[in-house]
Amino acid sequence: MNKNLPKISIILVNYNHLEVTYECLKSLRKLTYPNTEIWVVDNNSLIENRLNPDLFPEIHYLQSDVNLGFAGGNNLAIKKAKGDYILLLNNDTEVSPDLIEKLLIPFNEFPDAGIVSPKILFYYENNLIQYAGTNAINPLTCRGYTNGYKEKDQGQFNFIKITDLANGACMLIKRSVIDTVGLLSESFFLYYEEYDYCEMAKRAGFSIYFTGFTYILHKESVSVGKGSPLKSYYMAKNRILFAKRNFNGWQKTVSLIYYYVLALPKNLLYDAIDGRFKNVSATLRGAFFFSR
Repeated sequence: MNKNLPKISIILVNYNHLEVTYECLKSLRKLTYPNTEIWVVDNNSLIENRLNPDLFPEIHYLQSDVNLGFAGGNNLAIKKAKGDYILLLNNDTEVSPDLIEKLLIPFNEFPDAGIVSPKILFYYENNLIQYAGTNAINPLTCRGYTNGYKEKDQGQFNFIKITDLANGACMLIKRSVIDTVGLLSESFFLYYEEYDYCEMAKRAGFSIYFTGFTYILHKESVSVGKGSPLKSYYMAKNRILFAKRNFNGWQKTVSLIYYYVLALPKNLLYDAIDGRFKNVSATLRGAFFFSR
């Protein structure tokens, strides 16, 4: 191990998807970067879905007695991690062997770099892009445009550039960012927390970078499930929370009016038409969470 290289703390959070976590850890064993530590946080999974640390003696294992969510689970390990950089990595991913070396390049070239995300490809599709940088969240729609989404990867994003938002599936964070802005906000639990963290980092003077010279494969929505009531609840709640924390004045007002007058009724109607009445209930609870 070259101790002169910066130490990278890799953090995974597991919640009831043991085999997926095992597959991710196996891919991490192929990393070529020599100075890493790996932390796995179990978010109070069912006993049969908890990782056996003996199978991966190289990891640091943390067992939580409650489900802390994405933010809280990662924070639990961040508090203990020793790395100069912290890599937050979804457990439903597999990495390229050169991931760390390539993620470090923007930090070495640009002093303002605070967070870097790689190109993200859909695991179950052939060379299809999920993420190649994301533009700023639009105050009206509370969404950001993701570059390259569902495009075939033909090298068109093989560059390094500033982007507005990292992707929480894989984001390498410089230790000085954490020292300056603190931990992820646990108010979000799931969704929007990485966007909120990027906004905090930018307000503190750091920049977010995308590099297309390396990639991960993402098995999207394994932990929560596409279209689940849980996802509907947190997408509604956290959209409002993000707007309140990151928009000011007229932007915040317009964002909330647009959501309650247009976006919320449309989402409820689509779920009702499709018979997803549990999603309707979950969305309503999330949308009016702020008043409780």
